[in-house]
Amino acid sequence: MQQLEVSLMIPIPNDSVIIKKVELENLKKTELKGIYWTMRDLEECTKRKTEWIKENILFKPKFRKILDIDSGGFVFYPKSKGQTWAFQATKMAEFLEKNFASIYSR
Repeated sequence: MQQLEVSLMIPIPNDSVIIKKVELENLKKTELKGIYWTMRDLEECTKRKTEWIKENILFKPKFRKILDIDSGGFVFYPKSKGQTWAFQATKMAEFLEKNFASIYSR
């Protein structure tokens, strides 16, 4: 059997680095640690409007059991006028990632 040995140099721009995928995921998680999202932040993240988010995620009973802080979750549901939504960013991002199919399935 014939073999060919090849040496290849690929330049990496000075403003770039190569890291393992696991390290990138850990950096992303760390970036959100200690951060709370508002409803506007969640809209930007999901590219959906408040009404869609409420209808398809926040007020769906199967999700509310997981999300609501009163059930041990990580979302503050306003209880009176003037209060605002609050989302623990790391956990909400993880929830959205893990439940994508359930959120979009009918």
